[in-house]
Amino acid sequence: MIVRLALLVLCTVVIAAPPARAATIAHLRVNAPRASTDAADPLVPSEWWRAVVHVDTLTPPGPGVPVSLVDSGVEFGHPEFAGDPNLTALNNQEPAPIGGRHGTMVASVVGAPVNGIGLVGIYPNAVIRSYDASLGDGTRLPASDIAAGILTAARAGRSVINLSLGSNQPDPGIDAAIAEAVRLGSLVVAASGNSGDQGNPPAYPADLPHVLTVAATDQTDQPASFSSQSPYVDLAAPGVDIPVAEILPDSWAPESGTSFSSPIVAGAAAWLWTVRPDLDASQVAEILRRSARDVSTPGYDTATGYGVLDMTAALAAPTPLRDSAEPNDDAASAATLTTRTRPSGRTSGRVAAYEDPRDVLRVWLPAKKRLTVIASSDSGVSLALDQGGIATSDRIATSTRTGVTTSLSYTNRGAGRAAYLVVTPVRGVRSSEYTASLAVK
Repeated sequence: MIVRLALLVLCTVVIAAPPARAATIAHLRVNAPRASTDAADPLVPSEWWRAVVHVDTLTPPGPGVPVSLVDSGVEFGHPEFAGDPNLTALNNQEPAPIGGRHGTMVASVVGAPVNGIGLVGIYPNAVIRSYDASLGDGTRLPASDIAAGILTAARAGRSVINLSLGSNQPDPGIDAAIAEAVRLGSLVVAASGNSGDQGNPPAYPADLPHVLTVAATDQTDQPASFSSQSPYVDLAAPGVDIPVAEILPDSWAPESGTSFSSPIVAGAAAWLWTVRPDLDASQVAEILRRSARDVSTPGYDTATGYGVLDMTAALAAPTPLRDSAEPNDDAASAATLTTRTRPSGRTSGRVAAYEDPRDVLRVWLPAKKRLTVIASSDSGVSLALDQGGIATSDRIATSTRTGVTTSLSYTNRGAGRAAYLVVTPVRGVRSSEYTASLAVK
């Protein structure tokens, strides 16, 4: 499947003028609202969003966990990046004549360095790896190339993979690539979409589990009118009048779209992961959710998720429970918890209605023995025992009670065999952490 860039890349639906509007540095310095002055680069005063996400008083770390961009490629010769050793290519970049525009803008938001030129990204020392998923002039992004880019990034080592792109139709290849990236330990961040004023149609990959989905806010901490809303939104970041590096011509201009909210969060995630390397990808995502600054409607809402990114709070946040190996949403991907020789066990994890709807764990049912599972959780989980997968027809036992303490018992009256323990959040609960112990008597 080949989709035109105008349909696929979220940034193309922007609250801005046509490309001819490309502004000079002086224009931005005069007309943009003054923000932080935490670096000497000339456009920093126009980067109002830096103070909003609380990076303006922080000292970023050196190069660390990479941010991988699967996008339209980056113009490596742009003055913002010329000679930057932290910018690397995962494949051939085809920036001419207009390919690379979107990728260059996204890259500048992530990691424009402190070099006395232009602007400064959220993580100015970020290692940025660019995969050009566009064809020819950069106006088309085939789904197969997006999937290839995700896999290439994931297989190059754990990173934060930013996807400032989307479609109203899911693609099996992209879905499978994201699942593989998660399995290999990367964090996938995606823009929620720019259809908030067009009925909020589904957006993929934003509306997939195990993806950290980012919406856009404006200078007043309100949801941007164009920002897509859905129950898959995790948090928000500024996305209106964001100064970015332009290639038409090499210059800088303000742009709007969730395409720029997503890389703000991706860069923040890489920063957090660099200074707290013992975290896994799911813990990084959970910290960013929990530490977000609540805005708009109190509590979780589908426009801004848990709130606006707060880098200072994220760096100081406590470490959440480590989740079981993800993705483990079905029998094919289930982690093994107990075996013939290890009939008892203990596990912990996190399930969420949209981000991680179930944990499926392979267990061994010894002959003529009784299995008992007791789970403790912060918000409530349900337990089920399935003999072949997650279909209701395969169910052989369910929780005898649900809530913060949940239990399940099953006596295997036949020969020893494998089964699957399925943990889900209770109805009405968005997310729940749990620990579970299994014993056989």
